Order: sequence, then structure tokens, then C-alpha cells
Amino acid sequence: MKAAVATLIASPVLAMNCSDYYNYALEPHGPFSGGVYNLSYMRPDPICRTFNSSIVESTLNNVSANISDPDLKRLFTNSYPSTVDTAIKWKGYAAGSDEELTFVITGDVRPPPIESGVSPSPNPSASDDTVFPNYTNTSVFECKYELDSLAAFLEVSTNYYNATEDFTFFKKYSWVQAVETVLEVAQNMTVPTYQANGNVSVLSYSFTRLTTRSSETTENDGKGNPFNNGTGLIRSFFRPSDDSTIFQGFIPANMMFSRFLASSATIAEAIGESDLCNRMTTMASDLRTAITAHGIVETAAYGQIYAYEVDGYMGQNIMDDANIPSLLAAPFFGYLDVNDPVYQNTRKLLLSANNPYFMRGPQISAIGGAHDGPGFAWPMAAIVRILTSNDDAEITQQLQEIVSTTDGLGLIHESINTFNVSDWTRQWFSWANGLFGQMILDLDDRKPYILQQSFQGNVSVG
Repeated sequence: MKAAVATLIASPVLAMNCSDYYNYALEPHGPFSGGVYNLSYMRPDPICRTFNSSIVESTLNNVSANISDPDLKRLFTNSYPSTVDTAIKWKGYAAGSDEELTFVITGDVRPPPIESGVSPSPNPSASDDTVFPNYTNTSVFECKYELDSLAAFLEVSTNYYNATEDFTFFKKYSWVQAVETVLEVAQNMTVPTYQANGNVSVLSYSFTRLTTRSSETTENDGKGNPFNNGTGLIRSFFRPSDDSTIFQGFIPANMMFSRFLASSATIAEAIGESDLCNRMTTMASDLRTAITAHGIVETAAYGQIYAYEVDGYMGQNIMDDANIPSLLAAPFFGYLDVNDPVYQNTRKLLLSANNPYFMRGPQISAIGGAHDGPGFAWPMAAIVRILTSNDDAEITQQLQEIVSTTDGLGLIHESINTFNVSDWTRQWFSWANGLFGQMILDLDDRKPYILQQSFQGNVSVG
């Protein structure tokens, strides 16, 4: 077995004077970076960190030494360890088992993802939900079904196995049963709205919410807009942004699910589950075929591109959203090569005014989404743009925009007004902070000379 991914050192009991990071992250703290943006130091005191990892600290120090710009270095220092510093809500063991468990939050939004299935507290919004199947909000915080949540479980499985080659964990605990459930849900979500004889299909899931935002609920009494027979795609009622899909053939999540279903089939094979492995491999391959058949559409200006959502009735939603999985991120999560011609055509559209959610302004230009609405660009999308680019000028420009738009706090916000860097959402967004750290590690590996550049000049958004 390879060396462990990280040496983990449990934090001491939090001191009584440790601030809740939600409030701590609202205010700047010294020492400051000393650069033109004079970014704050936002790591909690060691005793107040939710977890400590010697490997994270070592990597942080080693990579920071390769960054010349003081503001970029400070942003990396704050962002890369953000998850272990602030977001480990609980760690321990399963009841009646030696299985180690960790509860990780995304930051200032407290609900866990669907793959955790555990809630620290009831969700007040859920009191206005009508959901099938029935559930209790003491065990599930949010019942919005997203296909990407199932894909994320397979992604974590793949990443752990690839890093450690440790298959004993998967064999010893409930991984096989979990995968069986994932496959069952995925298969159930291929059911069309209408059967061949015209009868309306009975779905295994429905969701409505009493709300003033249409993206918080679904059409047709919780069943969504009609979805045609024979697509081979898996339906998703919601996007990774928590917004409802317009057409339930959500292509980025189908891409992600296919990619990680195929890769985690290797785990099933390693633990002797050959039948399960074959089912996973077949479903992943069939899904890739369906994406090619129904997700690729012809356009006059760009040629063949991937649609964001389809319904099998010729309905197509041509756009992208900042949240991963996105079309822009398809090479990042490994569905296709960055030089794939259809992807490159799609990328040109997504990073243009022809994407209705590509936000432009003098401070930052990046993809946003319906979640925060027009005018708000998401740094997450700028990070993904870097991770999927080989163009040094493009990468440098995106880094400049990210560094210059934290409003002095030195953390990656959820979204930013493209005309006003002081108008932003979420001061504590662990997902984006961790992604920024991952991107810097990627640049340190494939384009280290970019980290030697200065980012002290004025941003010039193209």
C-alpha cells in the first residue's frame, strides 16, 4: 500500500475564546500581506483550528516558497488549508463499529451534502417542502435530488483508492451496499415522463417547496418538465448550485457520473465484486453513448457543442453555471481531454456573451449562475478556467482577477459584483477556497513559472 495520504494530528479541544469562523471571516486580521491589495491573514489560531494535518502544513510551506507575489501567496496561505482549519464539524467512529467518520461542512452554509445523509440540525426551509419518499429532517437536512451528489460519492471513492491503493476499507464496511443503492437510484431516474402507451410514469421521487424563487422548486407538482423516453440519460431534478434544472437531462452531472462510475468499477473488481464491476462499467459506457447522442448539439456559430441541459424532445438549454460539475469543468473531472474539439467549441461559447450567465465587468469576468443572479461572477468559475487552460496569458489574467477581488479579506467568495468588489456573497466558502488551493498546486506542477510572476498591477478585464 502506498504511504498514507496525510499524517493527521487531532486538534486540541477548542479554547473557549475561539470565535465562530462565520463571524471571524467577516473582519480583516493581521499580519497583512504587504502587497498592493494588502490581504488579511485569515487562518484561525492553531488551537482554534478544527483539524491539523502535518502534510497539509508541509505542502503549504513548500508551495508558498515558490510563489513570489505577496498577495497571491497570502491568498494561497488562507485558502489551501481552509477545510481542515475551519470545516471539520465532527470526527469519530460509527456506532458499534471501528469505521472512522468525518463530518465536513462547506462553510457558512451548514447543511451537509446528500452523500453524508446526516444533519446536525433541522432545516427551517424544509417545513415548506413536499417530498416523496417521506423523510425526517432530523436525519436528512435537504431533499433536493442532484445526480452530482451521487457522482461525488464515487469521486471520493476513486480519489481515495488511487491515492492509497487501499481496498480493505471498501471491502470491510458498507461501500458495496452504497454503490448498489446508487445504481438503483440512477436506474430509477432514467424513467421517462410518459410510457410507450401514453400513461404517465410513476416516479420514485418528487419535490416541491413553497417559495418565491422558481429555482427552489420544480414544475408539474414536483416531477419537473417532461423528459422523453429512450435518451439513456439519468434525470437530475437540481443542479450543483441547488437550483432546479429546466430540462432534467443535465449533461455535466451525467458526464461526472459516467466518469467516476467507470473509475470506481476498478474498486469493485479489486474486492472481488465482478458482477458489480460489470454493471458499473456497462452503465458508465451506456451513459457516455447517451451523452454523445443527446448532449451534443449543432450550432451555426460554434459548430458542435455540448448543451447544458436537454429533455429528449429537442429542448436544449445552452449555457453554463459556475458550480462543478459544469461543462467548463469537464476536463477537470476527467470526462474528456481539454483538447477535445467539441469541448473547445463549447468553451468558446461559454466564455462569451452568448452564455447568458457569463458575467462581465471592469473588476472580474467569469461564469455565474441563477443562484446569485445576473451581474455576479463566481471566482470558482475563474479557477476552473485556469485548471482547464494551457494558455499562459489566460491563466495569468484569471489569477490577477481573483487576487484583486477578495475585498481585502484574502478568501475566495462565492460570487462578486463584476463592477464592485465590495459587493459579494459568502465570506466563508470552503469549497471555493479548497479549489483555489488545488489550482495553485496544479500550477506549481505544470506551470511553476507563472507563480513567479507579479500580480500587483491593475486588473484589466477582457
